[in-house]
Amino acid sequence: SLPAKLINGGIAGLIGVTCVFPIDLAKTRLQNQQNGQRIYTSMSDCLIKTIRSEGYFGMYRGAAVNLTLVTPEKAIKLAANDFFRHHLSKDGKKLTLLSEMLAGCGAGTCQVIITTPMEMLKIQLQDAGRIAAQKKLMAAQAQLSSSSAAGAAEPVVETRTTATQITRELLRSKGIAGLYKGLGATLLRDVPFSIVYFPLFANLNKLGQKDPNVKAPFYVSFLSGCVAGSTAAVAVNPCDVIKTRLQSLQRGVNEDTYSGILDCTKKIWQKEGPTAFFKGAYCRALVIAPLFGIAQVVYFIGIAEFLLDMLPKHRA
Repeated sequence: SLPAKLINGGIAGLIGVTCVFPIDLAKTRLQNQQNGQRIYTSMSDCLIKTIRSEGYFGMYRGAAVNLTLVTPEKAIKLAANDFFRHHLSKDGKKLTLLSEMLAGCGAGTCQVIITTPMEMLKIQLQDAGRIAAQKKLMAAQAQLSSSSAAGAAEPVVETRTTATQITRELLRSKGIAGLYKGLGATLLRDVPFSIVYFPLFANLNKLGQKDPNVKAPFYVSFLSGCVAGSTAAVAVNPCDVIKTRLQSLQRGVNEDTYSGILDCTKKIWQKEGPTAFFKGAYCRALVIAPLFGIAQVVYFIGIAEFLLDMLPKHRA
């Protein structure tokens, strides 16, 4: 049933995000780094420096936004895919690859209603620590190079903002459109991702089914979700880099600003080279693989169906 699908999607999203959020934070910070202003050299370096400067919970900056909005996002994505697959199937016959891709496209398009503002707010909170670290580093360098105490740089104090404050400011200054900055880039990432992910997962999962009428074992669903998720994540990573750059409202010192998708693509290519489009790719693969593996296990086990089935018995 649709309520069961929505509950399963929500539970899956909450579990998955809690497990992989620190890696997602590292991905955002690595993707936003520009040449000449690098603070982190790798995912592990980013996480170690984050813990040292911001504490353990610094790795979860922006997690509250994700945990709040991931339930409707995952619910829409998974339920929409099932909806389109159902309506594209003819008389219960096996879906063609094109139909599976169209269903994934529909799911990816529907989810951006939630994904865009969620990513927008999350990125501001995740990247705030990187910008603060960059400013502190430059202040320390200025202090060392100063020949007198009078020329010493003032210590940099990070002013922490919340998702609520950012939302209010965006709504006040730009209206609802402010929360949907980077919508085009989000579509450019999520639609191809879903086109690749859902057909690939469905076909990998079928390999573990001994009988077409019986669900595949949970470990097959988990592994299928991991493989399909990581493959799709790496495939669309260039779009994710562009989306992350466009949705970042604050920039570090001497970092470029962008007017749109084409301007962002051009500047990254010219100033950082083609490899810049794959910044954070392995982080994204590490995030998406378990996230969608867990999602598919929860979804296919049907936790919600069990809970909903228990309600009438409990009342009785």
